[in-house]
Amino acid sequence: MLNRCFSLTRAFPLCVFLFCARFVFSHDVLRGEVCVELEPVYARFLGVPSPLDSAAATQWAVEDAAAAFSGIIYGWAFFYEPGERMRGIQESLELEALGEVRPDDTRLELTDVAVRDGLFYMQADYSVTEAQKKRILAWKGAPASSVQSTGYGPLQGGDGVADHREIKAGALKDAMKKAIRGKLRINERNRPRSASGYIALSKFPLYGMRDGRWAAVAEFRMEIKEVVPFAAY
Repeated sequence: MLNRCFSLTRAFPLCVFLFCARFVFSHDVLRGEVCVELEPVYARFLGVPSPLDSAAATQWAVEDAAAAFSGIIYGWAFFYEPGERMRGIQESLELEALGEVRPDDTRLELTDVAVRDGLFYMQADYSVTEAQKKRILAWKGAPASSVQSTGYGPLQGGDGVADHREIKAGALKDAMKKAIRGKLRINERNRPRSASGYIALSKFPLYGMRDGRWAAVAEFRMEIKEVVPFAAY
């Protein structure tokens, strides 16, 4: 069962959740909506008061919006190893952020805030520069392809996890891993040794709890630049 942050789309299959997320790129403004649970089930793992007060909920929402705008505008460079059990190689994904929109960026504005059924909704606008607009348009063009995936992570995060963003980032990274893995399975006849390239968000991702784990539903634009076969080793 998914948590209530998916309530607007819970009557539909998981695969359509992403398309119900609000995201607009019009002229010089990016616009998206984020949802924060006022009584998050993972609050006790982070040692934060629950329910969240309005100041904390606003800060969490701003941080989520900034992270989404960063992923849409800049994305990440990635290095992926599919792993091979017989060779004792573990699957791994390394990411390098190519840029960042900070929560205190003056071009990030809150345009609408609402509380409904224990959920804090915030609509955010981000005014992009000409350079950022070119990056977004470049992501939309060839040879980048569109891939949708769902990733999961533990509610308590991992060792050293200190805040809610790291918990969500873990689930989003798992979604990226699955998106890259799926693309390679389509493109490559044999399992490669590694692959590298670039990946970015197409829209605001959706987050929620499912089967005791934190879930991220996301759509990506991806460009695989290099694939190294095992024969090269």
